[in-house]
Amino acid sequence: MEFSVCVPGRVNLIGEHIDYLAFPVLPMAITRRMSLHVTPRSDRVIRVTSGEYGTREFEWTPELTPYPQGDFGNYLKAAAQVVAARWGIAGGFEGTLTSTIPSAAGLSSSSALVTAVVLALLRLAEIAPEFESLMEVLPEGEQYVGTRGGGMDHAVCLAGKRGHALRIGFNPVTVQPEPVPPYWAFFVAHSLRRAEKSGAAREAYNHRRALAQAGDPSALRHAVSERDRVEQAITAMRRGDLPAFGALLDASHRSLRDDLQVSCAEADELVESCRKAGAAGARIMGAGFGGYVVGLCDRQQVRDVMARLERDHFRPKPERAEFSDYLMQVEAGEGALGLVKALRGW
Repeated sequence: MEFSVCVPGRVNLIGEHIDYLAFPVLPMAITRRMSLHVTPRSDRVIRVTSGEYGTREFEWTPELTPYPQGDFGNYLKAAAQVVAARWGIAGGFEGTLTSTIPSAAGLSSSSALVTAVVLALLRLAEIAPEFESLMEVLPEGEQYVGTRGGGMDHAVCLAGKRGHALRIGFNPVTVQPEPVPPYWAFFVAHSLRRAEKSGAAREAYNHRRALAQAGDPSALRHAVSERDRVEQAITAMRRGDLPAFGALLDASHRSLRDDLQVSCAEADELVESCRKAGAAGARIMGAGFGGYVVGLCDRQQVRDVMARLERDHFRPKPERAEFSDYLMQVEAGEGALGLVKALRGW
């Protein structure tokens, strides 16, 4: 029986580069999704076709040799490794991958891909997915690709709630929905510099994590101050205090830029442009080194703010033509576990 699995991307509102230190974070799932259409096979071959990356095919065995560094097939193998180690090997499948999540941009397309394949394999094995067991294996599983991240992306992609951000805690993983005020609007704008989690960018990301874990003063200064900003942001969200939340976004960007040094000139310029266009605040998000920045403004003003950004920041940059979704509003959407409840036979 054919079926589809959908996993959303995410926007981390605040709490960047601290989940791997087990500090709480405040992301939200978004309505942009990755969809994997699955046709079961009678053997153990996994074959996935993506319009963006082509086709990858391999036999599902206990030990999988990685593709070359940076190949999208490694995310498929990471998912297979996770399922084999925890639940055993079942059947293979033919998969067609489509996505409205921009890749290499800080919206967690890579974690969405790993999660989608894991959920597909579990459904083939007739194993009902449980949040706690998935969170025990997904963050470590993605390290097959070589990125030593934390568990935030997987948690919010799984447990997101429409209209809410999530306060995610760790050790153990906890999820607390926080309503986004209805008159707030978040948008993302692309720095026009790709944030590939491979090669030099991946090594730079892993280096920042190692610095924080080793007690580097600047890295720890960012981590502690960002942890505090998460709690302050939740308080501001509960009060509906948009200026206060915006100021925290600005402070987070300064810390990521100056203490952790994961920003770039293109993102710094864009954050300033967001403020000039009327945003209450903005900051780089994701691993850093490019990709999107997230901005906040009043919902009644979001069209005007984005129009000014388009006119004053993006229009003079011809390279914007290479990025189809360089400026878009984002809404808090449902996580993958909420989406699969409607699927028959699971």
